[in-house]
Amino acid sequence: MSPPLRSEGWNVRPSFVPYGPTSPVTLLFDESGLTQLAGEPAVAWQTPWEELANVQLTRFARGMALFATTGGARYCWRKMDRSDYEQLSAVLVAHGGQVLRQRRRGAVYAVVAVVLLASIAGGIGAWFTRGSTGATELARARAVNLTLKDLPYSFTTVTGSAFEDLFPSNAPVVVTTTTTPPKPDPKFEKIVKAFQSCMGVTNKQDRVYGAAGQEPLYQVTSKYFTSTKFNGIEVASTTQYYDTTLMVRKDTAEMSKAPFGGCFVASQANILHTYAGGSVPGAVAIFRPKTFEKGWSRGGVTTITLPGIPDPVHLVLVEITSGHFEVTMAAIVASWPKATPFISTLIGTLLSRMKSTTSAAV
Repeated sequence: MSPPLRSEGWNVRPSFVPYGPTSPVTLLFDESGLTQLAGEPAVAWQTPWEELANVQLTRFARGMALFATTGGARYCWRKMDRSDYEQLSAVLVAHGGQVLRQRRRGAVYAVVAVVLLASIAGGIGAWFTRGSTGATELARARAVNLTLKDLPYSFTTVTGSAFEDLFPSNAPVVVTTTTTPPKPDPKFEKIVKAFQSCMGVTNKQDRVYGAAGQEPLYQVTSKYFTSTKFNGIEVASTTQYYDTTLMVRKDTAEMSKAPFGGCFVASQANILHTYAGGSVPGAVAIFRPKTFEKGWSRGGVTTITLPGIPDPVHLVLVEITSGHFEVTMAAIVASWPKATPFISTLIGTLLSRMKSTTSAAV
């Protein structure tokens, strides 16, 4: 019997209970299972090994991440240093877990950008609430997102991303609405105020992060795709299905304002900086994709440095709306604007798919 292992300095996503503590987290490993101590004062959750599935430990340049599925949810614990890595590796392997190597730099990290897009249209409180009703609408939302068939042969799906502490990558995630507001986060509120100032709207008027936002019925995110094209690129999309087309039209009206693309990509880059250890974003630029399919889209691009990637990369975000759908495509790419035509082609693919599955306005 191996001695118990105590490892401190972790954070967890999602929380074990809605709006529960996510840091500081201490993990205890013994022969019976995993115990998590979260928050101050600490709250304990004990999970036997037999109730943990698909356990994976990934080592990165500046830390490590532990993934496990239990109770139908995928959790990620992230630690910004590699202390206890060797001991933890031995414990996990002994109980059927996997130890993964860090991906090469070509697999650039767009994942967290997509995850944080849950904030659009007031949806940030909905991410960790799950449901299974509305099969037709859900199927339509799933059908819109990017797939591997939409991409050149050099692309592959990504597993073990450095940012999976924010979003599971083993399968698309379904999000339904919740009427319970999240607890105020001063750091996030600062980012929101900066966005609203950039847009020239009040919190009461703001439909992206503010009080005027409306929840989608469903939100589904694609898998994450990566290639060494453009010196490293990662792309993904997230689709929101709204109850009425009027809700989408109102959101589109705010996002049609001239500064939106730059303001939105800056806000998402600031979230990366605040919560994921990224650098302060650089200058922002508006990006207007040129697509074969006519329709509404707005985008922005900025530069940021992310943990584990030594050189700055370009964060690209594009919003697309049609009918009941609002779709966000995110990419992080090393070579910009070289990738501009490629991104525009993907936007056209998404727009065409949205329009082909759009029902009559209600």
